[in-house]
Amino acid sequence: MRNLLLFSLFSLFTVGQISAQTIVGTTPENKNVVLEEFTGIHCTFCPDGHTIAQGIQDQHPSDVILINIHQGSFATPSGSEPDFRTPWGDAIANQTGLTGYPSGTVNRHLFSGSNTAMNRGSWSSAANLILGQASFLNVGSEAFCTNEGELTVNVEVYYTGDSPTASNFLNVAILQSNITGPQTGGGVGNNYQHMHMLRHLITGQWGEEITETSEGTLFTTTLTYQIPAEYNDVPVILEDLDIVAFVSESHQEIISGIKADLTFEAAHDYDVTIGEIVYPTEEACIGDIAPQVKLLNLGANDLTSASIEYSINGGESHTYEWTGNLEYTDTEIISLPAIGLDMEENNEFEITISNPNGLEDQNPSNNTSTTEFTEAVQTSKTIQMQLYVGSASGNQISWDLKDGNGDIIAEGHDYSNNDLITEMLPITSTDCYVFSIYDVAGDGFSGNGYLKMKDDGLLFKYITTELEDHLDIVFFAGDPTSTITNTIKNHDVAIFPNPTYSKTTMSFFLEEPSNIKVNIYNTLGSLVMESSNRIYKEGEQSWELDTQNFDEGIYFVNLIINNKVITKKIFILK
Repeated sequence: MRNLLLFSLFSLFTVGQISAQTIVGTTPENKNVVLEEFTGIHCTFCPDGHTIAQGIQDQHPSDVILINIHQGSFATPSGSEPDFRTPWGDAIANQTGLTGYPSGTVNRHLFSGSNTAMNRGSWSSAANLILGQASFLNVGSEAFCTNEGELTVNVEVYYTGDSPTASNFLNVAILQSNITGPQTGGGVGNNYQHMHMLRHLITGQWGEEITETSEGTLFTTTLTYQIPAEYNDVPVILEDLDIVAFVSESHQEIISGIKADLTFEAAHDYDVTIGEIVYPTEEACIGDIAPQVKLLNLGANDLTSASIEYSINGGESHTYEWTGNLEYTDTEIISLPAIGLDMEENNEFEITISNPNGLEDQNPSNNTSTTEFTEAVQTSKTIQMQLYVGSASGNQISWDLKDGNGDIIAEGHDYSNNDLITEMLPITSTDCYVFSIYDVAGDGFSGNGYLKMKDDGLLFKYITTELEDHLDIVFFAGDPTSTITNTIKNHDVAIFPNPTYSKTTMSFFLEEPSNIKVNIYNTLGSLVMESSNRIYKEGEQSWELDTQNFDEGIYFVNLIINNKVITKKIFILK
């Protein structure tokens, strides 16, 4: 990683040049705590350590820095598990004398015995001791990062007293929180939220040396670093990063540290992108598709217009001219005009955005986005939802049902633990629907929580116990043949028996001699039986349907009278 580091150390300033100081105080302060916790994804009791450490920081949010270092055998991934280790962790741990996990050091200080590593029960008292000690230096830091990961870190160290050692070492670390991954213990399996994870040490294993350490000295430095898209194949989310700076007397004994004020800046004046394709994503309904996308401005200048081109399956390209007003990092979800779709087994939606404010986009690499989707399940209009919120997440779970226009037609929230909710969804028209369930905590159902959905013919079943923060279920409810032909409702057509096991009879009345044909479709809209044309005279008529070779399920019978269609539903049992 050293080849990624481009840093420059500015000249040391003496007390006579103190006017250059801008971000560090000159009044003597007490030490801040740097708690380095050694952990791993296979450590059963490490989640308890994480909770204890977080509690210490919560009591002293401005004075305690947490650094979670994944290293050792418990951190070794298996199979497809993510690798949260770094090149730095083992060397830091090896000087602590740790004998079990979770262990941690508080400012790498030796409080007793011969090892700086302590079990989690000792961290709180050790932190209080450090917080009560005077520091002979103050640390100030600010950081700036572009949306392309170009990081600049300014650090100032002011000596309010003399250091007991001739040189000290400045360490600057990149931490990342909200990383979802596996964790033995913690009770959430692969959905554990890892916090304060060490991702990189900009200043190397043991930091950059400070050679002037006498009272009144001001040390300043500016470090620049290109943050990669991932470390060990684990993505970097810029918004979840923290930059921390701390100074040590040697490789041990941290004096004090601070979390930098991190500000995000635009890398370009004009940079527009699609932040997210909202629809279609994994599934989409048959018929015309009206895509929804989230527009994102990554340029420094306000975005007032942009050109959007989009297509499905490489077909005809459509253009939409957007206008509005978005500041840097602002977003807007927009609905694009619908386009026709001949649904295939696998489908691709592609969108390209350009011409921010009628000018050339300075970062065209992020202008095109694609998503793949398949046909959504088709079902009847009678759907029952059963939701068990679990034993500890009642007030965290909510849901809503949206129709094809994106309007919410039903919703539920504010539940109590162990609530079991059973409701019939209010579906009254043939349409594309999206059922969305949310967990505000992002850790899914607790206990034995689950969601079940089924229709009256048991052809649509959806059962899941897996939930993180959000889950969408897309389905087409109603008569799937309505997208194939123009259906005419006629209550004078009857089918008996219905349900049937092998044969059934369709009865109907004709006011005049007519040309008759019968087609039968399954719930996917596939034609499973097609008759030849017959001429019937006026009056009461009947048509026997032989269904003994059909699978169990719901079918739609199209009675075609002089090219007009009447559709009836039949249930076949086996």
